[in-house]
Amino acid sequence: MAIPSREVVAELAPNGTIRAAINAANAALVQVDPSSGEIAGPSSDIARRLGSELGAQVSLVRYPTAGGIMAAIDRDEWDIALIAEDPSRADRLFFSPPYAIIAATYAVRVDLPCRTSNDVDASGVRIATARSAAYTSRLERLIKRATLVYADDPSSAFALMVGGECDAAAGIRESLARFAVGAPGVRVVDGAFSEIKQTIAIRHGSPQAAAHLTDFTVRYMDMAEAR
Repeated sequence: MAIPSREVVAELAPNGTIRAAINAANAALVQVDPSSGEIAGPSSDIARRLGSELGAQVSLVRYPTAGGIMAAIDRDEWDIALIAEDPSRADRLFFSPPYAIIAATYAVRVDLPCRTSNDVDASGVRIATARSAAYTSRLERLIKRATLVYADDPSSAFALMVGGECDAAAGIRESLARFAVGAPGVRVVDGAFSEIKQTIAIRHGSPQAAAHLTDFTVRYMDMAEAR
């Protein structure tokens, strides 16, 4: 294990605590206890492991969407962000290697004759998607025949589909499955239109921290695979 230098600690935890931004809309990686508000899941686990390695406390800063994390990038609210790698964010952020890869797919109304994710890109199909989500950037490059309809966040996109304003809703599989529990007449299709790399991101300008995060996430994945 690489011993973190003082420069690394200063870049990642300038105030002695790593403020880690997490996307609460990502049900695959973040679980919030509704009664206590306690946060669990892979995003919080890796943030705490990083803090332990650096000898720093970790404060989880919860945002409702990835867009909320990006909107706060200049407000000095977080030091690291547990967020998807996205080319549209690369001018502002350095991304570590992925610590998890999750699937993005669609929920559809049961009357839509689509069985797999490939079937959804069809003429006349309206797909609701969260404007700032990393998978939306992928959809904009992928979709050839269907029409994208933008919503503020994943739950709003799902609501557009349930309300009949769209035929399908794009999202993380786990989040769509959770939404679908309370929505009769909705199903999640088989397959995925994208596999999204989840990373630890930091603002540009911290080269020592970037190098350490690259080493850290590779070691983290090696340990995960060895279990």
